[in-house]
Order: sequence, then structure tokens, then C-alpha cells
Amino acid sequence: MLIIFGVLTVSFILTFMLPGDPAKMMLGQRADEESVQSVRKELGLDKPFYEQYVSFITRAARFDLGKSYITNRDVASTILEKFPATIILSIVAMIFAAFIGILAGVISSIKLYTFYDYISTVISLFGISIPQFVLALLMVYIFGAELKWFPISGYIDNGWQYIILPAFALALRPMAITARITRTSMLEVLGKDYVKTARAKGLSEFKVVFKHALRNALNPTVTALSSSFAATLGGVFFIEYIFNWPGIGSLAMDSIMKLDFPMIQGSILFSALVFVVINFLVDISYAYLDPKVKLG
Repeated sequence: MLIIFGVLTVSFILTFMLPGDPAKMMLGQRADEESVQSVRKELGLDKPFYEQYVSFITRAARFDLGKSYITNRDVASTILEKFPATIILSIVAMIFAAFIGILAGVISSIKLYTFYDYISTVISLFGISIPQFVLALLMVYIFGAELKWFPISGYIDNGWQYIILPAFALALRPMAITARITRTSMLEVLGKDYVKTARAKGLSEFKVVFKHALRNALNPTVTALSSSFAATLGGVFFIEYIFNWPGIGSLAMDSIMKLDFPMIQGSILFSALVFVVINFLVDISYAYLDPKVKLG
């Protein structure tokens, strides 16, 4: 609850500090002062800061996110309409990140200090270092504008190819992190006595690596993936905006441009709630991944 309260407070302060006047944005820059003040009073923007803050927290506690300044639609309903598109993009991105990242980390750990290990390290460092929005713009230019392999704007209802670029742009950073953590965790586990015993029993390398070692090495990887999945709700804002993907990220970015305070605050709050829920579910999953972990 403290996390949610902190998110509510920070989001309110940030929107309050944004330059510009939502009333003027709604009426147009040529609107007369009397009309602007009337709209400000109607929206409650004429009240002191602390009164607006208390009103905002009180409404949020009742799950009342208000109505959009621009469309006059219920904020919660609008966010829920956009949420499936964001979830689809995030899940596909995390499938890429988990499958490729874990596989790359495992292979890198069993082919230590080989050409593959060095290439994997370089790609991982690149993926961790480059900002997601920079990668997205590069992919738009290279694979969309120049090579024309994939479309650069649109939704999956027009075809599966529309999700490739945004999903990969969103996946590269968690993929790189997953690969590095899996490699480190696997190297530690592969030196354990039970792995040596499994090899001494004559088990195939495949069974030793994937049945005995990988399962015990997955806890740090799952933690990284869960954090990355929750973090995609932040990174997805830029990715959706760049690729014109109709999710919460595009909604939030458009709301920022139009100074739609209720929609901005609602998007941030919803993202924080999803972050908390995901991490809670991951904590529960530890008990199934590692028998040594017991839920209290």
C-alpha cells in the first residue's frame, strides 16, 4: 500500500508541475481569460494544491480515477480498453526475452570462454546499454524504412508481422539481462557436488544441464524476468508511441501531450498496480521452483 500511495503522490506532483494549462489546451490558445477560468473552476484546477491533492487521493482510494479532460470518458474504462494491447505486446516481448535469454545464458555457461561466449557477452552488453527508444528508432529505420522487412506502424489485428519490431525492441534489454544472470547462475550451479554426481552416474549432458542444473539456477533468472516484465510497463510507453501500438503507453504519451491529468495519473497508477501484482505472484512461484523456499 505504501508503494501505491507513493506512486499516487509522485504522479500528482509531476502532473501538477507540468508546464501549460489544461484549460487552455481544451479551449485553444486563443480562448478568452473568462472562459479559461470557468473551465479551470469546473475541473477544480482553481483550488489550492493541498485541496486538489486530498481530493485526488480520496477519489483514488475509492477507485475513482475521474474522467478525461479531452474525451470526457471514464479514465478506468479507457485504460481497461487499452490494457489488452499492452499485455499482448509485453507477453510476446517477455517470451522472446525468456526463451532466447535463458538459452543464450545456458549455452554460454557450458561453452565458457569460447567464441560464442564472447559474442553473447558483447550482444548482452549492447542490449543492456542502449536505451529502448533509441533501439526502437534504429529498428524502424533499418528494418522498416530501409529493408522494408516489417511494418513500422499498426496493430496485430492487421497481421502477426506488426508485433515483431515493437516486441523485439521491448525484449532486447530483458533478454540481455536474462542471458547474463542465467550464465552466472549456471556457472555457480555447475560446480556443485550434485551436478558432479549426476555426471558420474553417466547421465547425458542434456539431462545434467537442463534437468539438474537449470532448475536450481532459475531463481535469479525468474527474479530478473519478473522485474523486467514489470519494467516493460515503463519502457512500453515509448515503444508503443514509436510504433503507434494502441496500448496504455500510447494513451499515456498522448495524454501527456494534451495535459490530460486524470488520464496521466490513471495510467501511472494502473502500471504501479500491475507491477506490485506481478512481483507478488513471482514471490509465490519461488515455492514451486525451489523446494528450499517456503511461504510464510
